[in-house]
Amino acid sequence: QVQLVESGGGLVQAGGSLRLSCTASGRTFSSNPMGWFRQAPGKEREFVAAISRSGGITNYAGSVKGRFTISRDNAKNTVYLQMNSLKPEDTAVYYCAARPAGRSSPSAYSDEYDYWGQGTQVTVSS
Repeated sequence: QVQLVESGGGLVQAGGSLRLSCTASGRTFSSNPMGWFRQAPGKEREFVAAISRSGGITNYAGSVKGRFTISRDNAKNTVYLQMNSLKPEDTAVYYCAARPAGRSSPSAYSDEYDYWGQGTQVTVSS
């Protein structure tokens, strides 16, 4: 079982930056590919970014590529999402998710993630 806790959300002006963190419980963190997803009001949850177990492979949605960076520190059981050049359309609840231990790819498909955090609100004002 993996429990995930996100932090770092908040209110920021357009063009600003935020860094989200997600800390996992359990001893298998380095065996879990990790992802970030987001859900805006009235919209479906969408993929943002994902990272492989070692951190060597990353995957981004086209809408955030070049602005967001996903990284992980396996010694700290933590995955990060650095968000730069934020836009009002980035406003959403951001969720951290973990694939089952032993999977390899940083998938963009939410149904391939078994564990989810409670979410953290990011609001970007224009």
